[in-house]
Amino acid sequence: QVQPVESGGGLVQAGDSLRLSCAASGGTFSSYAVGWFRQAPGKERELVGGISWSGRNTYYADSVKGRFTISRDSTDKSAHLQMDSLKPEDTAVYYCAAATPMRGNIPTTPASYDYWGQGTQVTVSS
Repeated sequence: QVQPVESGGGLVQAGDSLRLSCAASGGTFSSYAVGWFRQAPGKERELVGGISWSGRNTYYADSVKGRFTISRDSTDKSAHLQMDSLKPEDTAVYYCAAATPMRGNIPTTPASYDYWGQGTQVTVSS
């Protein structure tokens, strides 16, 4: 069983960049798809993007496409979310989650992910 642990959140200004990391505690992300979600106050948790267990496929929400990049390292011990050109509307708690292969290549719903991190706050000021 793998436990995702996020890090790297913080307070930045609009236009800045931030890199979030997700470490695989208790194992590795090998054979897991990794998704990044976010939840703003009063809103539902939404998928930002995901990367397949092989690393060959990625998916991004339209709202972040071209600005955010998801990667995973070759050891499968961590995954990353590079966020560029940040906007105030990107402000949220960001979560990393892992999904077993039976859930699909890159699951898009929160219910499809088996393991979740505790979240890290990202605040973008205007």
